[in-house]
Formats: sequence, C-alpha cells, structure tokens
Amino acid sequence: MKPFSYARPATPAEAVQAFTAAGAGARYIAGGTTLYDLMKLDIERPRHLIDVTAIQGMDAIETSGDRLRFGALATMSAVAVDPVVARDYPVLAEALWKAASQQLRNMATVGGNLLQRTRCLYFRNGSGNPSSVGAFPCNKRAPGSGCAAIGGLDRGQAVLGQSDACTAVSPGDWPVALTAMDAEVEVVGPAGVRTVPVAALYRLPGDTPHLEFTLAPGEMIVGITVPKTAAGHRSTYHKIRDRESYAFAIASAAVALDMDGDRVSRAHVALGGVATRPWRAPEAERLLVGKRLTPTVALDAGHAAFAQANAGRQNGYKVELGARTVADALTIAAGRTV
Repeated sequence: MKPFSYARPATPAEAVQAFTAAGAGARYIAGGTTLYDLMKLDIERPRHLIDVTAIQGMDAIETSGDRLRFGALATMSAVAVDPVVARDYPVLAEALWKAASQQLRNMATVGGNLLQRTRCLYFRNGSGNPSSVGAFPCNKRAPGSGCAAIGGLDRGQAVLGQSDACTAVSPGDWPVALTAMDAEVEVVGPAGVRTVPVAALYRLPGDTPHLEFTLAPGEMIVGITVPKTAAGHRSTYHKIRDRESYAFAIASAAVALDMDGDRVSRAHVALGGVATRPWRAPEAERLLVGKRLTPTVALDAGHAAFAQANAGRQNGYKVELGARTVADALTIAAGRTV
C-alpha cells in the first residue's frame, strides 16, 4: 500500500485549486472503477486523490432544449435508463448497457468512463521494466522501454491508429457512441473553462503512447453535451465480444442515420475495439450518402471503414469482423422507425 493524501472539495473551482496545490501525482477520482484498478496493478501511483463526488449538481441529466447534457458525475446506469435517451438515442443507451457489469454501471460515471486507459495485456500485466524477471516492456508504463505486443501476442490489439511504439486498443463503448454523435466535453482547469470535441479528447500513440488524452494537467471534465438530431432515432451500438456479458469489444460500431425516403442523406459511423482511440469512419460515411441501404452497400461501407487497417500476426480477423459489424449496425439502425 502506497500512502496518499485525500481531499473532497465542494465545487469544481475548489477541485482544480486542490489539484494545483497538490502538484505532481494528483488525480481526480469519482466512481473509482478505473483508477482503483490501475492502482492495484501498480500502473497508477497517485500521491494525492481529489474526490469530486461531493460536488452538487454535477450528476444532472438534461434533455430539454437543442442538446442533451450529462453531468460528468451521472452514473452510466442513470443515463442509460433516462427515458429520452432510451427512446430517442438508442446508440447512447446501448453503449452504456453493453459496458461492464450492472454493479460497475451503478458506480462508474459517464465523465470518468471517457478517461479509461487503453487496453493491452502487456500494459495490464507487465512492469514496464524490461530488466525485471518475467516483465514485459511497455511504452505506456515506461516510455522508451519498448512494446511487447509488437511481435508478441496481439489478438486483441488495434488494427487502426497504431504506431511503432504502441498498438493498444482504446477500451470504451461510451466514447465510441459519443464520437459518432459529435459530442463535446465541458472542461474546467487552471486556465479556465473550455469545450473539447470528444473525438479530439484522445491522442494517437505516435512515439508518446503514455500520453493518451489532450487534457492539460489539472483539467477536469464537468459535463458532456450531445447535439439533438433526428438521426438519433435510427441509431444503434453493436458490440461483438468473446462472451456476452462483462467483456470488452473485439469489434464494435456506433451508427446513426439520417434518411431521405429510402436513401441515406447523412451517416454517423464510429468504430470501437479495433483502434487506438475511438475511431470515426468518414470513408464509410461518404460511401453511404445518397444510396439505398442494401446489404451489399452496408458491407461495402464496412469494408471502406477498414480500408486503412494494418493487421498484425493474430488480429487480422478484426478487419473482416469489423466490416461486418459495421454492416450489421447499419442494418439495425436503418430498420428503426422515427
């Protein structure tokens, strides 16, 4: 057990102030379902924990007006059962329902869920110190140590967005759905308030895979906003996994469609389980515009989404599986009525 200090501020401003005063080693904590896990694995070693769960109003769910807004402290289960979300935006509700277990969904927050670390068996189980007995090199744990997944066991690794330093998969379901729906996050930090598209919250690994997010030190997500759109009615989150419950995606697709009669006028397509960050698929979106959504067109769009895929030794199955996941998601979404 490594010692750490603890603070429980009452406002976002107090939380940022506490983080700034604590300095290096500070971490915000809400549901704790990710951070505690990483602490037990000796990946995260915070010296100061700033518990934001006492901040009033940051769990609000707002569905009036021209957008949806979810306070960062709203739980995954609370957002998933909201009647407006469940009825008008099934892509959002399904992404939450298909994530984790009921116990975790009751505890985990929609803001914290966006900041899960990327998924890799070497990251989770290696020490990051290649000189240690039985250890695996991991550039996320120890920058510059190497990546054991490259040339190693890579069945679960990414086929999109990799680099020579890292091939780890972005694990979330919720961020994929939000990326498809052009969502934004509201952020508070030492420099003030700003808004960031969810798609811009995540970094590609490049040669610095230990830097996964674009948040500056001390910045905290306080809310998530999603533009209201008729495409929300014709939407779905389709997830393929090794087992039906409590498993991460090996391929997933978040899809929402605007239709003009029987033709697609606009498509929203994002991929999960196959890339180093939530992955928007503009090639698939462009291919669909103006077309009737036949099975052939749906599969063509799926293949277009993976046109730039680069498979390793054991994860090549994800390319065709991912394409067919997109095709199935498009078919499900198109079959939903407005």
